[in-house]
Amino acid sequence: MRPRAPMRLLFEADGVSCPVICDGNAPRTHAALASVLPLALQLHTPKIAGSHIFWHVPFIEDVEGGVDVLSAPPGALIYWPVRQFMEITFAPLQAETASVSVLGQIDAPVSRIAALGERLRLGAGSRVFSGQLSRLDGDPTAPVPVLAPDVPASLRDARLALWRDCPAELRALTRSRAILHPVGPLMQADAEARVLHEILWEVRSRRGRQADDTRRAIASMALDRTGVRLRDFCHLPGCAATLHAARDAVEDTAVPFDAALTEAILIAGRLAAWIDLLIPWNAMNEAARRALPAQEETRNDG
Repeated sequence: MRPRAPMRLLFEADGVSCPVICDGNAPRTHAALASVLPLALQLHTPKIAGSHIFWHVPFIEDVEGGVDVLSAPPGALIYWPVRQFMEITFAPLQAETASVSVLGQIDAPVSRIAALGERLRLGAGSRVFSGQLSRLDGDPTAPVPVLAPDVPASLRDARLALWRDCPAELRALTRSRAILHPVGPLMQADAEARVLHEILWEVRSRRGRQADDTRRAIASMALDRTGVRLRDFCHLPGCAATLHAARDAVEDTAVPFDAALTEAILIAGRLAAWIDLLIPWNAMNEAARRALPAQEETRNDG
């Protein structure tokens, strides 16, 4: 059998243009990625690992190859299944434990991504760093949306709408000037959505090891709880309604559970991603660095 030719892509964002060669041993992920190209990107800055940029992708694949994220070299294009993030590294990462799929590497100086990463770190939350990932070979046409015929059309449409744009009520939350707003509800919503996303992925990972009734109950409870928190504490009733629609699909035994769970994961992940993009992480980190030493001194004086 002839080896498959590497897929060649073009990454573009904020004035940076980098060819990418996808020659890693991850055929399922390569195929899933090809099916959604060209793909509009919104870039995120890392909060834990440091030296990479990343964006959310609208598909779910299990890890292929299982490479320790800390061993990925600068310039690598990687996919983190747990959160459906695709990433480009530009320097050794800080301590983090994750198993990722290595898809390939950029065909350009890593310094281009490093400079973009620094602008992203400083500017994340003040504006959205948009971009595009497209093919330099193969079919350049726009992808056909995944219709998911086994789930209610209303839930599928809610997922597609959430992928197209940030919910208006999330943007409105950033304008609130009530006590400890917008930071309080934004950070609470960020934590709730991230945890929900990872719980749903864990439920998916237990397929074949745990009864579907049990998995269905766990997913339903997680979706319901997060929906309630977003509605009652974070002032996000529309986002909560979408999560509760996913809960209803998960609970409906007439809907194939794995199909409903896939929709729920993509919805929770996209919601978490939009919230993340609205938070000025660097400014908040600098404020914490200024405040925490004073707090320590206060405790010692007491």
